[in-house]
Amino acid sequence: DAQGRRAALLAEDVFVFVQANREALDAAVDYSRDLGYDYFGFKTLEKSYLLRVNDKIVERPQHMIMRVACGIHCDLESVLESYDLMSRKLFTHASPTLFNAGTPQPQMSSCFLLKMKDDSIEGIYDTLKQCAMISKSAGGIGVAVSNIRASGSYVRGTNGKSNGLVPMLRNFNETARFVGQGGGKRKGAFAMYLEPWHADVFDFIELRKNHGKEQQRARDLFLGLWVPNLFMQRVKGNQDWTLFCPNEAFDQETGKGLMDVWGEDFEKMYTRLEAEGKGRKTIKDQANRKSNQQNLGTIHCSNLCTEIIEYTSADEVAVCNLASIALPSFASDGQPYDFQKLYEVTKVVTRNLNKVIDRNYYPVVEARRSNMRHRPVGLGVQGFADALLMMKLPFESEAAKRLNQDIFETIYFAACEASCELAEVQGPYETYEGSPASQGRLQFDLWGVEPSARWDWAGLKARIARSGLRNSLLVAPMPTASTAQILGNNESFEPYTQNLYVRRVLSGEFVQVNRHLLRDLIQRGLWSEELRVQLIRHNGSVQALDIPDDLKELYKTVWEIKQRVVVDMAADRGAFIDQSQSLNIHMVDANTAKLSSMHFHGWQRGLKTGMYYLRTKAAADAIKFTVEVPDRESEPNSQSATCLGCSA
Repeated sequence: DAQGRRAALLAEDVFVFVQANREALDAAVDYSRDLGYDYFGFKTLEKSYLLRVNDKIVERPQHMIMRVACGIHCDLESVLESYDLMSRKLFTHASPTLFNAGTPQPQMSSCFLLKMKDDSIEGIYDTLKQCAMISKSAGGIGVAVSNIRASGSYVRGTNGKSNGLVPMLRNFNETARFVGQGGGKRKGAFAMYLEPWHADVFDFIELRKNHGKEQQRARDLFLGLWVPNLFMQRVKGNQDWTLFCPNEAFDQETGKGLMDVWGEDFEKMYTRLEAEGKGRKTIKDQANRKSNQQNLGTIHCSNLCTEIIEYTSADEVAVCNLASIALPSFASDGQPYDFQKLYEVTKVVTRNLNKVIDRNYYPVVEARRSNMRHRPVGLGVQGFADALLMMKLPFESEAAKRLNQDIFETIYFAACEASCELAEVQGPYETYEGSPASQGRLQFDLWGVEPSARWDWAGLKARIARSGLRNSLLVAPMPTASTAQILGNNESFEPYTQNLYVRRVLSGEFVQVNRHLLRDLIQRGLWSEELRVQLIRHNGSVQALDIPDDLKELYKTVWEIKQRVVVDMAADRGAFIDQSQSLNIHMVDANTAKLSSMHFHGWQRGLKTGMYYLRTKAAADAIKFTVEVPDRESEPNSQSATCLGCSA
């Protein structure tokens, strides 16, 4: 440091391992692979990921990858295997793992899910402290708040009335602003989940509005509704819906409230409370019904990015460690997709994530308790759209839909097999007994879907019946904003948003074209300055350009792809996703009718996550007087609107 003392950048055990194996590790590092990053991927690493001393970068990308491999494993064979696959861009761990693996405080987890400890001052502020400690360690947070009494409800301890959710949530809002992720890498990311029967639901959904009383706003929180099937059925039937205070919506015999039950039990309690007149007039079930953790109790919320579905309680904070597989690495033009290689890499990633659970630093003891008992992990993907373009498969084609299913079936099979192999050596996770998997029911069984004959599911089920699984949950396709930029892939399973975009750096703005489109246009002798100008004029859409129809079909942007197809593909892969998926919806001229139709279609297809973000735009753009791009100077920015932790 500035005073000449040794900077403690590495954990002591990692330092000892590196010193003991320095010759083998040095020989394995291939610095030429640093040249495989494009400029923007490298600048993302430089800005946020590479270790620094006195604000000076002290590691190269290959050093970072080797640090991550050593920080996870500390056994030479596994270290070299993980380093090789990561340095060849076949997969990447999530941002917190890249930040912190191998360091003195290796907080490598991405997502933390909490339930409000209790409807009391002590319970509220204990939960708030947990959120602050987690955010300090770069974790994204989801909190279930449906057990907090509504505004105007009686408070026995003071003989007064409750102020309700909004003032409490403003405290969480200010904590998110004050306690940034990972020491100021970005502001805290808190997602608050409420069930739609709560009497404060209307105030809740207005928290982020830009107008109204400031005392009723909390614009830095992310908001989510935890919706039961009964609500969707009532909306579909144009029936009444009743609101309750959780302090009143309570069964004295069982000690459970509406928050604590799902499915038929929820419907029975809700209709009974309605009949008793305790309320004020005015896809929770899918997440619970299809969860391998349903034996633990009712699941109350998801995380900020909506792909993590895990059990929480007053004494357990759910945690998930993430990694994403680079799907373009297994695709090539004119060749079948390499499912065997995908299977092999998935098994390595599963073993890595399982090891992260044991090597991780936990900011609160409740998080360690939960992770050690249930051992969930989250495997995701990036570059699905790139793989389709490399194989010349339009996003809406039947071949693309088939590939989508086959990829996720392969990932789920390989992850289950790797987890079973770990269980054969180390034993199943602590709460395995009673889970659907322990009863021979895997995720596709919970969806009522028959898998293909590509993999030996019957043989794997027999092995699981003998030895169990080491991990309760395995697959959770997350948004991959930063890490996809590092590896040069499109995000997650998303289609391309546009075929032309602007990258801002200190020297100005660079207009970039989708590299796959540019390659195809050059190969066909179609690329020219005139075509470039037309592409800018049409905001990256090729539909109005004078190019062959097959290219127009192949290079449709997400705005030109039917969103029903996007939802259907999400449902098709959902049978092999035992957590959930970060599903964005893109609509031109969005309105209530379109949104309702989309929500109901997703619900009827059985999705656990109805929607992560809704992206909208007008049908027509403003008139363009010029296509010249003005000069502007700004810092390169690797951040997005997503939680940094969920970028895997």
